[in-house]
Amino acid sequence: MTYRKHPIFTEQIYHVYNRGIAKEPIFFDKKDYLRFIEVINFYHFSSPSLRFSYYNRLELESRSHFLNELEKNADRLVNIFSFCLIPNHYHFVLKEVEQKGISKFISNLQNSYAKYFNTKNKRSGSLFQEMFKAVRIESDEQLLHTVRYIHLNPWTSFLVKELNQLKNYPWSSLQSYLEFNSFPFLQTELILSFFKTNEKFSSFTFDQADYQRKLGEIKHLMFD
Repeated sequence: MTYRKHPIFTEQIYHVYNRGIAKEPIFFDKKDYLRFIEVINFYHFSSPSLRFSYYNRLELESRSHFLNELEKNADRLVNIFSFCLIPNHYHFVLKEVEQKGISKFISNLQNSYAKYFNTKNKRSGSLFQEMFKAVRIESDEQLLHTVRYIHLNPWTSFLVKELNQLKNYPWSSLQSYLEFNSFPFLQTELILSFFKTNEKFSSFTFDQADYQRKLGEIKHLMFD
């Protein structure tokens, strides 16, 4: 068993990420991304009374009612400030609300999604690398730069060809920050509190895009 070198502390914020085993894809199509987002929304709550697999078999009205009750009454394992899903990995900025909340959330998320993915693709075995990474955010500056890094990931990875297409990338919290879309589990207030307007946030994000992509190219040449 692998043990974490640096423990995760309650009430602290972390950049959390993991990739597919051997850098293999974990998302093949829109259905996969939507499933992962559904599981995020379900398992960021503390101790739902149903497993996701059972919840997913309920009628749409019953599922909506169940989630509404969780929203009103359930505690949360984590607060989710940003996320981005890329074909072979994911990123989050999370605050641990409940003790061991991040570990519980990621474990439930990965296990539930891996069962779906393996069944869908007739495969077996691990889908994700053994231990997710968690980097503690130690300053406001680091927090903002990490959120920007995550939101620019589809551009850095050449998943979008034009920078102005980034705001339309559907599998990222950037759309919520730019008010194009919303995710029920996402909390944008903390990050936006550092900016006078959403336009200021947008400028902060996009002004460094080319520089981040260049760094990504250099990293690829050096380490891959």
